[in-house]
Amino acid sequence: MKTTVFGARILFMSCLSLLNAQFMLSQNPISPPGVYIADPTARVWNDGKLYIYGSLDESCDDYCSPRHYLLITEDMKNWGLVENIFTSKGNGDGVPYNDKVLYAPDAAYKDGIWYLYYCQPDREFAEGVATASKPTGPFQNGASINLKGYNQIDPATFIDDDGTAYYLWGQFTLKMGKLKPNMKELDLNSVRDSIITEGEHHFHEGAFMTKINGLYYIVFADLSRADIPTCIGYATALSPFGPYKYGGVIIDNNHCNPGNWNNHGSIAEFRGQWYVFYHRSTHGCNTMRKACVEPIEILEDGSIPEVEMTSQGAAEPLDATVLIDAGRACILNGNIRIEQLGYQNEELTKIHSGDKAGYKYINFGDGVDSVTFRISAGPKGGKIVVSLDKPWHTRLGILEIQPGNGEQWQDLTFPIQRASGVHALWLHFYGEDEQMFSIDWFTFSKSKNKNQ
Repeated sequence: MKTTVFGARILFMSCLSLLNAQFMLSQNPISPPGVYIADPTARVWNDGKLYIYGSLDESCDDYCSPRHYLLITEDMKNWGLVENIFTSKGNGDGVPYNDKVLYAPDAAYKDGIWYLYYCQPDREFAEGVATASKPTGPFQNGASINLKGYNQIDPATFIDDDGTAYYLWGQFTLKMGKLKPNMKELDLNSVRDSIITEGEHHFHEGAFMTKINGLYYIVFADLSRADIPTCIGYATALSPFGPYKYGGVIIDNNHCNPGNWNNHGSIAEFRGQWYVFYHRSTHGCNTMRKACVEPIEILEDGSIPEVEMTSQGAAEPLDATVLIDAGRACILNGNIRIEQLGYQNEELTKIHSGDKAGYKYINFGDGVDSVTFRISAGPKGGKIVVSLDKPWHTRLGILEIQPGNGEQWQDLTFPIQRASGVHALWLHFYGEDEQMFSIDWFTFSKSKNKNQ
């Protein structure tokens, strides 16, 4: 495994553990290899740490699972993972009335108690709330919430400056009501429908609410492009119940995966910087997704300019001279996809002729002139065209990959044209076989026999 090649091993424990900074998990995805956390809701509690609550995907057959995991960071560089903070079945079951899977959650804090709001595919008991004495759980004593007949999914909470707590949920039209002081019940007289809508705001699902400089923001899965909810959009208002004005797209995850369908996320300020948290799908299907992050800017007029998906995420551009996981690709065109290769390891695979993978951005420093790929080649081999900035821009080289048996991994080094500075990297694949090869990782270097 590649985690041993470079003398380090990432361990994700069932309790919080900070990871080796060499692996820079502030780079995307922030979900560790082999762990598929989707629908990320970011919360910064009084301890100064940033917590990511989300659903947990396990299969290309269905969304989500009966468990929630948690990501935690103190610096946006090192991340810890807490497993099983809440479960709906089995050991530590926190939902006594059913065993259904858990969709996207949210969390809130009040008077020494943390509240986890969860949702399940159930027409009668669609959403509920569980409690814990710590933000990491375990959350227990789940109880359903009376939604006044609007039994849908994707709960979100917001506590205003005056202490009033709001509860949001729904698909196609957003529902909102005030929470009672016990944080477990809705004031049913306050419930309103169509706070934002599909027709006026491109709202699909997955709302998240916050307040910035006196302006209320609702962030949500936005289907303004191609009629699929690949965007995170936002709307703003001067009061919690609106009226809300559509603001635009913050990020679009289209082309992250050939089977991509939805997006779901949140925004949060952490140590003076605002971020958007979102997910990208993997494995060529809709239902395996990984949490990612990008820095954003809140302009003086309250608008949020759109940002692009990147591989670097909240970090600096990837260092070309260290190992780069092939699974950090932020754009995939064609049949190519990211799949789990083994324990804590992922690969680029199912590569067909004409497929492309993009990485934004990579720092080549003062210059490199060779590249090494860890590759498992198919029986007909193929070619990799390595380019900078755009697939059709500066071509560094055409790499001939010799045929293999599709099982053996090789470290192959090739000379390339010299590259320096910060660029997007594109890999463009050509060949005859439907599965030309798989790629585990790659890295660049400077030839030892060349002058500095």
